[in-house]
Amino acid sequence: MQGRTVVPLRRRRVDWVFVGFFVFNFVFVSYMIDLECVLIRDTANFDYPIWPPEPFVRLVHWYGRNYDPLLMARPPFWMMTMYIDVFVFGPFYAVALYAFIRGRDWIRLPAIIWSAMMITIVCIILNEEIFGQYKTDHLPLVVMLNLSWLILPVLTLWRMGGTAHPFTVSAPGEAVSTTESPAAPA
Repeated sequence: MQGRTVVPLRRRRVDWVFVGFFVFNFVFVSYMIDLECVLIRDTANFDYPIWPPEPFVRLVHWYGRNYDPLLMARPPFWMMTMYIDVFVFGPFYAVALYAFIRGRDWIRLPAIIWSAMMITIVCIILNEEIFGQYKTDHLPLVVMLNLSWLILPVLTLWRMGGTAHPFTVSAPGEAVSTTESPAAPA
């Protein structure tokens, strides 16, 4: 990062939203909700795993039984999204947390890829929730609960897409002109 200076996180207030979202997803979504789906394939006949905690599993199953039949049915396409979340998105959230907090520009492309994947997966899931075999009778609630996984990836595209250096600025005295070519050696 020669010639560039990291803008401190305290001056990048909008990035706190991303940091909070990544923490929530890392802890609760990838490694509690989605890990529960990976570990418990048959919600009618299972032993409680060591992790996530039993009260949390009960809460997930209560929500699924009452509001979200897709969560309880766990068809193959759904399970693939759970594996992607546990084995791809979970590690991404850990790396993204480091990069956003420390101001590492190299997270730009992985964040754009994550955003595109997340938008695609959530649209597929919502399509099933609306029109599929496991559609919900509580669509407004389910859509509201899933909306942040559409909004935050779109905001990530906006945040990362506008510049090659989302977290840094040219170091003082290191400004580079984009219109002038370097002087030829004498």
